[in-house]
Amino acid sequence: VQLQASGGGLVQAGGYLRLSCAVSRRTVSGYGMGWFRQAPGKEREFVAAIDWSGRRTYYADSVKGRFTISRDNAKNTVYLQMNSLKPEDTAVYYCAADARPYYSGSNGVSSESQYDSWGQGTQVTVSS
Repeated sequence: VQLQASGGGLVQAGGYLRLSCAVSRRTVSGYGMGWFRQAPGKEREFVAAIDWSGRRTYYADSVKGRFTISRDNAKNTVYLQMNSLKPEDTAVYYCAADARPYYSGSNGVSSESQYDSWGQGTQVTVSS
């Protein structure tokens, strides 16, 4: 499976971006997807996840109410809409595919170890 993240860029604080993650060589419809980010000098952290059906979503407290994860299984693509961006959102954003088919629970969705495929990352920079 290949994941291609895109949509990053430079934006002023308070602005918005929409990240996309295109999945190839495997259908995305049966798998949960997640977004993680890594800021300079920090460990990679969980941002958001969506289950295989699209009915359940999970967010880190730091982005709750500002970010929205969604998926379009027909396009084999997952999105991360990021609103009200803050300088502390600056990071490389990675999409990842959950290794567990048809899993809808919350257990492990924020853990990198549950994801077996990763995209290359897209840079998001928020200026103050």
